[in-house]
Amino acid sequence: MVIQEAEQGDAEASQKRLEAISKMPVLPISDKAERLAMLLIKECPIPEQYPEDALHIALATINGMDYLLTWNFTHINNAQMKAKIMSVVEAEGYECPTICSPEELLGE
Repeated sequence: MVIQEAEQGDAEASQKRLEAISKMPVLPISDKAERLAMLLIKECPIPEQYPEDALHIALATINGMDYLLTWNFTHINNAQMKAKIMSVVEAEGYECPTICSPEELLGE
């Protein structure tokens, strides 16, 4: 999903993004991740018209990522959404990754 997003937009900028992520591992989409993504939509933290947002969160969670970096302040990285997401994730017995923007992670 990240690769697909990185490919979009200006060709030169896209190439730079793809180079920046080229050595990062690709997380597999598992049944567990798809199930958690569906719950994130069903329990209402993530709007059903944005299933890729729910899957992004689920993949990071299921694969034990410490952080989920995003600039999506509408459906993922805001105080109200993070609390709802964390509630669903923890109710399923998982630890929610810290959701933040790259700038927040770097302390900028």
